[in-house]
Amino acid sequence: MKNKRVVIALSGGVDSSVAAYLLKEQGYDLIGLFMKNWHDENSTISDECPWLEDSNDAMLIADKLKIPFKTVDLSKEYKERIIDYMFKEYSNGRTPNPDILCNKEIKFDVFMKLALSLDADYVATGHYSQIESTNNSEYKLLQGVDNTKDQSYFLCQLNQKQLSKILFPIGHLKKSEVRDIAKKNSLITADKKDSQGLCFVGKIRLPEFLQQKLTKKKGNIIEIPSNLEVFSLKSKENQSRLNELSKKYKFSKSDGNVIGEHNGAYYYTIGQRKGLAVGGYNEPLFVIGLDTKSNEIFVGKGKNHPGLIKKAIKIDISKINWVNNLYSIDIIKTIKIKARIRYRQPLQDIIIHIYGKKLYVEFENYQTAITSGQFLALYHKNQLIASSVIP
Repeated sequence: MKNKRVVIALSGGVDSSVAAYLLKEQGYDLIGLFMKNWHDENSTISDECPWLEDSNDAMLIADKLKIPFKTVDLSKEYKERIIDYMFKEYSNGRTPNPDILCNKEIKFDVFMKLALSLDADYVATGHYSQIESTNNSEYKLLQGVDNTKDQSYFLCQLNQKQLSKILFPIGHLKKSEVRDIAKKNSLITADKKDSQGLCFVGKIRLPEFLQQKLTKKKGNIIEIPSNLEVFSLKSKENQSRLNELSKKYKFSKSDGNVIGEHNGAYYYTIGQRKGLAVGGYNEPLFVIGLDTKSNEIFVGKGKNHPGLIKKAIKIDISKINWVNNLYSIDIIKTIKIKARIRYRQPLQDIIIHIYGKKLYVEFENYQTAITSGQFLALYHKNQLIASSVIP
């Protein structure tokens, strides 16, 4: 019988190298592809993004494993689907998560279609996550065994069709075990540092990156007092209470005092502490609001400022991406669900409320810097079941 064909995304790192090694050992007909998604290196920290070195390492791994290898240029699609999206989000005062979009739009869409055109049965990557099939022909997206490396959050926008064609060969391993396998089998990436930064681009200098399209312009930094009337909770009726807890604050200059200047509101994100260049405070200042139209940044003093912390998120039910279709609104009301709003955040205890076409996620504990454009991911035990962009 013909062996199943797998196209693996070789990034030049240890994770994809070991993933390829394990698949080869398991007898798959393996093809290695390296994705080049980026040509402009002007805003990249060059020492942190040696894509030529990565490509060469990927080629050497493929040569050692005796598998076909090719570099594919997806920079056009990457610019259209990820880079342009990032500029649009930042210009509107939102903070995108390009890694989640890269997985949804590039690795498991454009790249997957390319792989399937090579008669592949599956696409594989070095993600620390697991996929488990059920008797109902549904696929569960599970957390990786290594809690410190679990990457399920970055996969929260995938769907069943995509999961049915994906293999995660190292999801059942810890990082230390992956490196041990690499060393034992003399893979040149065994001691290579993990990549960081933008998906398949590397570390970037965000201000310089954004300045390619978003022009510098002076604006006010305005301090918002913690006793502002808008922060007081007035309602005890549940939906009204939830609306108050999840409310997005819209500040104006008249709400506070001008304490400094900045070079462009879209260069900042909610919760940011560094880069404000305002001194003389006994507690740190945090960005609690942005208005890119008026070019104003609003800040609050201290990590417990009421403008920085929030207890609930309200989302449209129609905007939820169900990773596992066996779950639904009616089901998640009856089971214990947990959530996270950023990578590596411990799973948070929540209560689900449904009112009409709105879903409210009420956290047991206050959350810091809930940011529009980021993603809310819902988990049942160790399974990621659904997600939604935070409005």
